[in-house]
Amino acid sequence: MDGTQLLKGVLDLAVLATVGRDDGYGYDIVRRLRRAGLANVGEASVYGTLRRLYQAGSLTSYLVASDEGPQRKYYGLTPQGRRAVEALSGDWRRFSETMDRILAATEVAK
Repeated sequence: MDGTQLLKGVLDLAVLATVGRDDGYGYDIVRRLRRAGLANVGEASVYGTLRRLYQAGSLTSYLVASDEGPQRKYYGLTPQGRRAVEALSGDWRRFSETMDRILAATEVAK
């Protein structure tokens, strides 16, 4: 199964939860998501998600000087973003529990 469709459905939550643990700049967030197990997450998808969540008011941003080049745009959660993490986490848990019940009740012939 191609995991890209599943990833699209949970990328907002993954990005918000990652930023909620610690503010970060775009590529840092990509690396943290990959380290957490989302190895195939695309940079363009994460950057697009960051822009969209920022425009929706779930993220704040600020610039930080970098020793390695131009300033970096860091993202942090707003109060609205924290509420979104709570709501999306609940949605994910309910969905995951439902899928676990479906899979437990269905024997796949080997």
